[in-house]
Order: sequence, then structure tokens, then C-alpha cells
Amino acid sequence: MRLLLCIALFIASQLSLAKWHGDDQDIMGTKVSVALWLEDDRKAEQAVAAVMAEMHRIDKHFSPYIETSELYRANQLAPKSSAQKPLSISPELAAIIEKSLHYSQLSDGAFDITFASLARYYDYRNKLSPSERQREELLPAINYRLIHLDTKNNTLWFEHPKLYIDLGGIAKGYAVDNAIEILQSFGVKHASVGAGGDSRVIGDKFGRPWLVGIKNPRADAVAITLPLEDVAVSTSGDYERYFIDDKGERVHHIINPRTGKSTNGINSVTIIGPLGFDTDPLSTSVFVMGAEKGMALINRLPGFDAVIISSEGKVSYSKGLMPPE
Repeated sequence: MRLLLCIALFIASQLSLAKWHGDDQDIMGTKVSVALWLEDDRKAEQAVAAVMAEMHRIDKHFSPYIETSELYRANQLAPKSSAQKPLSISPELAAIIEKSLHYSQLSDGAFDITFASLARYYDYRNKLSPSERQREELLPAINYRLIHLDTKNNTLWFEHPKLYIDLGGIAKGYAVDNAIEILQSFGVKHASVGAGGDSRVIGDKFGRPWLVGIKNPRADAVAITLPLEDVAVSTSGDYERYFIDDKGERVHHIINPRTGKSTNGINSVTIIGPLGFDTDPLSTSVFVMGAEKGMALINRLPGFDAVIISSEGKVSYSKGLMPPE
């Protein structure tokens, strides 16, 4: 998990005063966790189960690897569709793609779900990169402008026959937001939900903020701890999925859409904001844009903050996290 939630929920003295409930499961290729406080044990168990069910639902519908998922179907059929005969998709998938395209435009292409046209051929477990032939053939397919989405009619078609999309840079943030809405519908006012590097907390810990730790990118330790309440937090790091190639270079999963290769210069980006649906794509955007341009973007967006750890170990903070002068 790229973001460590340092939540002291299970200290014995606190358990005697409050009723904390939770669970964690492996879903969407990562660890999904939920922790909440509720006096009604039965309702709490139902709330936890409902969150996990929603996480499984999102994985089932929007995983690019599950052959029965809607996203898998879109990747198979949208490249074969056209403006005359576009592919019909669900309003939910249309909304996620629309949000993705918004951040593609905002970041000048740094965030681009079509990166997967080439990135799908990386194999981090077996230390394999796409061949030069694949790179030459598929780089032209990495271009969000080749996605044609009609949100009025919920239709989709791809302009390039090799175009392939992956929602891994936005779907977890979306899932975390959905989970929080579910918990609130059960009357939960104090909770945390995490899915890999994406987390969201509501309320506090009865007078104390949640403590969210940013991982040291090069050590099994927390580098920075932030006290937070009622926010979403997303971290993108070059240490989650990677291998060291025969040149001694780190090949990781955060791909620069312009080159089809791993982005250099930054080890970790953490974004703080109201919704995971926004902080998730923003963390990738800033990582690819670089520290200077990425931080400038965050400083222009009201309600968002960032912590960037460069490849040299330098830590940068957005204006909202800086002490007053």
C-alpha cells in the first residue's frame, strides 16, 4: 500500500470506551480496509459488509482483466466502433471516463487512461518491458483525444484500433468515495476507508484527528505524518510495482504517456482533497508533470494540497500545508 493509514483504533483502552468495527480484504489487486465507529453492532456489521460488496462490484465491472467486466468489453469493442455505430455503455462507466478526460485536459495529457495501450505489456513480476517494436506501434494509440465519449447518449468509440484504457488511476478513488457514502447512509460519522494508495476519512477519533502517514519511498517506514479530518488522500509512488532492469534503472508502473516509459524525477506524490475521485487522478497527474509544474497545478486548485518527495529525497509542500509567514 502506497499510503499507510496510521490509525490507532485497536488499543485496548479505547475498545473499552467505543465500538470500533472493521475488515480488510484483497480486492481490485490491492488491500481494501474499512474501520468505523458505531454503537449498533448489527448495523456496523451490515455497513462493513456493504462497503466490501461495493468494492467487489466495482472490481467486477471495471477491471480490465476480468473478461466479464464492462471495461473489458469496452476495450474489445470500442476500437471496432465508429461515430456512426458507437458502443453503448453504462452511465457509470461514462461518468468515470468523463472525469478521466477532465484530468487529461487539466494536466495537458499527464493523466491519460490510454497509457495502457502500451503499459499493458509491462510485466513487473517477470521484469519484462515492451519491445521497441511494440513501443513504436502502440505509442500513437496513447492519446486521450482519440477517446470519443457521448455523455448524453452514453456511447463510446476509439479512434485508434489498438487503443486500450485502464481506470486504475481513478477507479480506487471513486470506490473509496462510494464506500464513504454507503457508511454515511448507515449513520456512520467516524470512519476510514482505504484501497491501496487511496483513502478517505470522515469525522475524527473523538477529539483527535486521524493520523495519515506518507511512506518513505526507499524504506519500510513512515516519512511524514499528517493529522487530518474529513478528507480524501491519494499517494502515487514508484515503489509499489517495479523492477530494476539490467541497466540498474527502476522500471515502475507510473507511465509517462508521451514516452510510454516510467516517469523519472519523483518518488512519491500525495494529494489531499475533498474526494478520492479527484485526488486519485491528481496524484498521477502531478507525478508525471514533475515537481515544479505539478505543484503549480495544485496551488491553483482550491481545496487541494500536495506533498512531493523527489528522487533526491527533497520534500515539497503546497501552499496550504506551509506555515504562515
